[in-house]
Parts: sequence; structure tokens; C-alpha cells
Amino acid sequence: MTRTKTRFMFGLIFAYVAISYMTGHLTPRPTLMRSLKNGNQETQLSSEWRSFLTHLETIRALLRFDEFTDAHLKNEDDEARRLESEVRVLCWIMTSPKNLDSRATAVRRTWARRCNKLLFISSVTNETFPTIGIELPEGRDHLTGKTIKAFKYIYEHHIDDADWFMKADDDTYVILENLRYFLSGQNSNEPIFFGHHFKTIVKQGYFSGGAGYVLSKEALRRFGAKGNDETICRQDGGAEDAEFGKCMETLGVKVGNSTDKLGRNRFHCFDPDTHLMGGYPDWYYQYDANGAKKGRDSISDYTISFHYVTPEKMNALEFYIYHLRPYGLKSGKQELNQDWGS
Repeated sequence: MTRTKTRFMFGLIFAYVAISYMTGHLTPRPTLMRSLKNGNQETQLSSEWRSFLTHLETIRALLRFDEFTDAHLKNEDDEARRLESEVRVLCWIMTSPKNLDSRATAVRRTWARRCNKLLFISSVTNETFPTIGIELPEGRDHLTGKTIKAFKYIYEHHIDDADWFMKADDDTYVILENLRYFLSGQNSNEPIFFGHHFKTIVKQGYFSGGAGYVLSKEALRRFGAKGNDETICRQDGGAEDAEFGKCMETLGVKVGNSTDKLGRNRFHCFDPDTHLMGGYPDWYYQYDANGAKKGRDSISDYTISFHYVTPEKMNALEFYIYHLRPYGLKSGKQELNQDWGS
């Protein structure tokens, strides 16, 4: 290949990489880049290619200026990293084609990158984003069907990839470190699931879909074995979270208590401002199993989720939680998991 052709090819590749990064459609794995630069015996690269790959990660950082990183935490995240390997969480995000460039992109660039496995479920497959299509029309009337098909797909393809399986919406914000800390005191081999507890409609109650709920591996196994049976689990229609709650109850999956040692909620079905200041809709006082409280004393220091979070607020939360620090203060660790054996 002549030098002119080589330069032309590099120009095309650089343009493709730059456009892909800026539009959020391509996120190469740094580990793959490192393996190529280290000279994998199966991949013989010319010196020019090696030079290109050496600078690729720098280019990525420059182009993805709006993506948060946790590198500044340095050695402060040892415990979180330990739990990340010990408490594996698969996150699946319910989204739609119209939300990919806004809500879903915000989720992917902020909290969801801390999941051990991440899937976006939509009505149609998008191989670029990517999303997994489950061939149902969009709309609230089909949220139950979307959820049933999503968990079925995860059971068939990803049950060995995680210990816990969390469903969230594309306007849910989740603090994975707090979720893993809570789950570290739970047994994934028990038929149980957790979320923001509503006490109506289902005998044992059910969990708000918007706040997100997380199933144990055993809960997913039971669903995978019998969840397609229409006499056990409604396949579509109705209110998604309530219908899925009925399904879990019929399968013998227990509603778990996720409040902390001080009785404060960890999963939240509204945004932070609403839970701090109040102003709940009337129905909430009849539904909430923990008394529809408001204020700082009702929100756990190790909160797991909030709902109705816009992309702008998602970026703000990411900054406040992972970047803003008061000088000279160290928060330390609290033991807030309840000891159910005592």
C-alpha cells in the first residue's frame, strides 16, 4: 500500500471514530485497545497502526468531554470495586426509539456504566445504540408485555452473567454502589425481589416500576420456568408494576424490605426534590407502604434510586454524587443494612 493510500485510510478511520464518539454510537473497550497495543500475537500490527492505537484513547477523552469518569476517586473506591466483583448486577433499561438520543443516552453515560451487564430493551432492535427489540408496540398498554418479554430474554441469554437483575426506566437514576451494598446482605439464591414498596392491589404488595426493582437469581429462575404461563403471569396489558408483582407472588417470590436500619427508604418513585419537600399526589398516601414520609430523615444516606429524573438532572446528580467534595471532610462508611437474623 502506498503512503498516499495509507494516509487516506487513516483519514477515513479517524473521521469515522470521531463522528461515532461524538454521536455516542461507538464506545471501544480500553482493555481491547491495550491488548492491541501490547502486541497480541494473533494481531500483527504495523508501526503506523500501533501509533494510531496509542493515541486513540487520548482522542476518545478529548471528544467525549461530557462523559463523567471516576478517576479522581483514586484509592477511595476500593470497597466499591470489591463489591462490584462480588455482587454482580445486570441492569436492563426500558426505553423507546424516540428516547434513545435523550434519556437512554443520559442513562448510558452516567449511572448505567457501573452495571456489570447493561441492556436496553425497546420495541425495535437498534444495532447501533444498541437496543434489543421485543416486537411490541410502544405505549403504556404494552409495558407489561415489554417487561415479561425482557425478563424472559434475560433468563434465556444472561442468567449466568449476574446474581441480581434490575429493571429500570430511562428516567430512573440508580446509585449502583449503594445497591450492591444493600444486596451484599441478601441471598441471591432466595426467591425475593426489592424496590419501592406499594401496599395495594397485590396481597404482599408490589414495587414501583419507575423506582426500579431488582430480582434475585432464584426469582428469575422461577420466572423463566413458568413466566410464560398466562394463568400465572399476565402477558400484556394492565399496570406493568402491579401485574409483575402479581406474577412474582404467584411464583412464590417474596417482597423484600429494603429500608435501612433507621427505617428510611432506599428506592424512591419520585425525584429527589419531591421526596425532600413533599407535594405528593393524593394516590401516593394510599399506596406507599412506609407512610409517604418526606424530608431528609425519610431518605437513606445510602439511597439506591430516584424516578422522573430528566437527562439534565441525571448529569447534575452524577456531578453531585461522584465529583463534588467538601474540603477536609471524609464521610466514612456506615453500617445501615438491617440485621434480619437478630
